Amino acid sequence: MIKNWFTAICLILVLSVVLVGCAPAAQSPAAVSVTYDDFQKQNNVVRDINVSNGETITVTLFSNATTGFKWVESTQISDPQVLQQVDHKYIAPGDTGGKVGVGGTEVWSFKALKAGKSTISTEYSQPWEKGTKGTWTFKLNVTVK
Repeated sequence: MIKNWFTAICLILVLSVVLVGCAPAAQSPAAVSVTYDDFQKQNNVVRDINVSNGETITVTLFSNATTGFKWVESTQISDPQVLQQVDHKYIAPGDTGGKVGVGGTEVWSFKALKAGKSTISTEYSQPWEKGTKGTWTFKLNVTVK
């Protein structure tokens, strides 16, 4: 009887491990991040990403509001039937160690609406009339499956 009980417990444990291993992983948001150093190497950054229909894409770009530059808040989306911008925010730097003028990040969220291809693009500019335009540009080529 103890042998049957032990065998049953072992069988349950093995099946539990197998079933957990076969379960689909939770879908995590797709993320793209471009740092200050990335933009110093290349003023026009292009990235590619593949996502599933319904997935959220998070784009994080370096930004320093103290310079008067900022990213265009409403990005250009080549096919709004494939992608939709759902959020944008500026995140100030954390502890700067007393340094003035330290940059933060701007973060956008996009929702994949249906299968297809679309491009997200934005530029880093001074927003006033005679301000510098297009100092940096960012383009994300998105394929939704």
